[in-house]
Amino acid sequence: MVSGVALSGCASTRTNYDDRPFFRDEQGLETHGRKTWFDHLVELDPGALKTHLAADYDQAAPEKIAVLPFSDHGNAQYVVDKIPLTHRTDGEQADWAWTDANRMRRAVIGYLASREFVEANIIQVDEILKEHGIDTEKKLDQVPAQTLGKWLGVDAVVYGDVLHYDAYYAFLVSAWQVGADVKMVSTHNGEELFSADGSRYSVNFMPAFDPMDIAINSGLSLLELRDVTLARAEEEDAREIVLRIPRSEKLKSELIEQARHQEEIEADARDIR
Repeated sequence: MVSGVALSGCASTRTNYDDRPFFRDEQGLETHGRKTWFDHLVELDPGALKTHLAADYDQAAPEKIAVLPFSDHGNAQYVVDKIPLTHRTDGEQADWAWTDANRMRRAVIGYLASREFVEANIIQVDEILKEHGIDTEKKLDQVPAQTLGKWLGVDAVVYGDVLHYDAYYAFLVSAWQVGADVKMVSTHNGEELFSADGSRYSVNFMPAFDPMDIAINSGLSLLELRDVTLARAEEEDAREIVLRIPRSEKLKSELIEQARHQEEIEADARDIR
């Protein structure tokens, strides 16, 4: 009898996962994934981001945005401790400059996609720019933001420059540094709505004190200079940049109203049929 009561008590307190509600208040939206001073200290990351926000951003926040091709201001070589370890030809450098820039661009696009913005498809953006002969940073800078807005059908465009894409190695310490300069510009009046520049380091430190451990840890530290570690540094830089763009309740409300309006149109169309 007692055991039956105990089992009944356990059953009554068991969580019913099927009834857990959606659409609750999400915690840490502004802070989750953003480094604190303690994170910088623990991860030995001296990087920082400088940001600027337009005074009227809340009212001017763009609904539709397009992330333009990023440029690469590096030498497009594989660099460790500022020493190029590759000797790529001009064509290879052009390929790798585009690769490095586009990796950072895609990381920014990914984090912007989870926000209240409606993003233009990257394939369509690139094709439209190519059709207008815009295939270099110089040509892109010569086109006014208002013109880009008409071509792409967006309220703002996002420019980006990759400034740092370097690896560092000193036996027990290895690191990737990824830095970018990103800005969002209104296509209605050319106003700079948001900008951020700076870098992030993905640092691996493996302390050792005797010769054998130093040799082993130096090898393990060198293994951190892998492509997957570089990708994490790209993601972190992009995440921290996008986290600094304030969330717009105005845009959120407009998107909800558009969804409701579209639902009403489709319902009326079904009734007519």
